[in-house]
Parts: sequence; structure tokens; C-alpha cells
Amino acid sequence: MAVPFRKVSKTRRDMRRTHYKITANGLVECSNCGAKIRPHRACPKCGFYKGVDTSKETKTEVKVAEEKKAPKKAKSSKKSEE
Repeated sequence: MAVPFRKVSKTRRDMRRTHYKITANGLVECSNCGAKIRPHRACPKCGFYKGVDTSKETKTEVKVAEEKKAPKKAKSSKKSEE
């Protein structure tokens, strides 16, 4: 296993770490309501993305997903009733 030959000083360590910093995410204005949002995402306030209302689309997707999750009723056959 490799072991450092000499101790790295605090100054040298900190100089190496000067590039390890957090940068702020770039924000753009929503074309519909003007709110600041992250690029290439639907606006959380109005639900628009590139001029299209995505809130309607997500509601229909949720309904379809709920219909798939709902348990199906067993079909009764005439033979079992007799």
C-alpha cells in the first residue's frame, strides 16, 4: 500500500482543494409565467414546458397508471353459478 513520504502541509492541501467548489445552477425564465426555473424542465408553478401545458398530460398519465393498478374484477362464468 502506498504511503506518503512526507506530510502534506495545510497550505499545499488547501491550494489543491481551491478548485473543489460548488457552482450555482443556471436558471432561465419560464416562457409562460416568467418564473426562474432550471433549464429543460417543466415549470413547477404553471406547468408549462416550451409553450405546452404539461400539467394536463401528467394528470392523464396518473389516471392511466391508477387504472392499471386497480384490481380487475373476476369474471363470473355461467358454469360456476349453476
